[in-house]
Amino acid sequence: MGTKQEEGSVLEAQRTNVQPPRMYKVLLLNDDYTPMDFVVVVLQRFFAMNKERATHIMLQVHNEGRGCCGVFSRDVAATKVEQVNAFARNHQHPLACVMEES
Repeated sequence: MGTKQEEGSVLEAQRTNVQPPRMYKVLLLNDDYTPMDFVVVVLQRFFAMNKERATHIMLQVHNEGRGCCGVFSRDVAATKVEQVNAFARNHQHPLACVMEES
């Protein structure tokens, strides 16, 4: 006994013009109170940087007022911003982490 194929059961693929998701930079902003060593720890812990790379970004934050920690999708960037800001507050540092569209 064969199976009977219902009329209209074949689905046709439709072409869609899907845009890649918007990406967001996660930035650390300089302040006069957060210790440099703490910034290096944040970069290593939340952005998986080695000590050399983390130190380079920390110095960029210190000298230029801000430094890019990475570029991520919106949800990942927002989560990292929230995690870093909470971690800084829990350690009583005013370090600010923000995101902006890339």
